[in-house]
Parts: sequence; C-alpha cells; structure tokens
Amino acid sequence: MKKTVQRGPLWDGSGNQHCENFCKTNMINHYFCDLFPLLELSCSSTYINEFFVLVLSAFNILTPALTIIASYIFIIASVLHIHSVEGRSKAFSTCSSHISAVAVFFGSAAFTYLQPSSVSSMDQGKVSSVFYTTLVPMLNPLIYSLRNKDVKVALKKFLERRSFS
Repeated sequence: MKKTVQRGPLWDGSGNQHCENFCKTNMINHYFCDLFPLLELSCSSTYINEFFVLVLSAFNILTPALTIIASYIFIIASVLHIHSVEGRSKAFSTCSSHISAVAVFFGSAAFTYLQPSSVSSMDQGKVSSVFYTTLVPMLNPLIYSLRNKDVKVALKKFLERRSFS
C-alpha cells in the first residue's frame, strides 16, 4: 500500500520539530504511515531520529511489560499459597489467557519497534506491522474465549474431525 508524503517538518515525541529533507519519492511503500518508512525517504542523516524512536519505543514497551511481569510474579506467589489443587488450577487458568494476550501484544510491538533499521528490512517491517495492527487485535477475543468450556469443547471436536479427515 502506498501513501503520499508531504514534505516538511517532522515532529518527535517530545514536541520538538525537526526539519527533514525528503528528496526521494513522495510515496511510502508500507502498510501505514509509520515513522521508520517515512525516515527512509529522507536524504539527511536519520541516526538521531532513529535513536530517539528506539529509546522512546523501549520505554513505552518495556515499562508496562515489566510492570505486568512484576505484578504476575506477585500473583503467582499468592496462587502458590493456595492449598487446594483445584483452586490453584482455576487461578492459573484465569491468568493464562491474560498472559498469552499480553505476551503476543508486547512481543509483536517489541519485534516491530525495538530493532535498528540496519537490522530489519522494509518487507519485514510491513509483515510485522500487519501482525501488530491487525492480527493481534483479532487474536484477543480468541485467546479470551478459550476460557469458556463450550468454546474449548467445540474447538476440540473441530480439531478431532480435522485430524481424522
């Protein structure tokens, strides 16, 4: 998908304006108008902008991810103090869907934004952007619905039919 780019100022996350010279084509060959594909059109050095985006992305991804991990450490410690096996199993079942959804979301975000442009290709960026913006939100209802016993039974029957066919 190609997007048209207007030449002119570029705003960073802190509200500072940077003037970039866009001397290449004014079309972005990407899934959406993300910053890294936009910087590829620049004729000037993009090192500072890429570094700044990498630092902000690391903060915006790692801070909530580490907070969630820390809270789950406390949750797991509390669950391990439950004496009944059935109670522990129920508690872990409740937490597992959320952990799965969070891992998929933050994992795909980290894969998309926490690598320097010298390591990733534009095609890889397109695929990870589609995954991050489209597939992950579509997976969330599936992940959370697998806690429902009726959905589990239906999925099990479907998979058994597929394996015998």
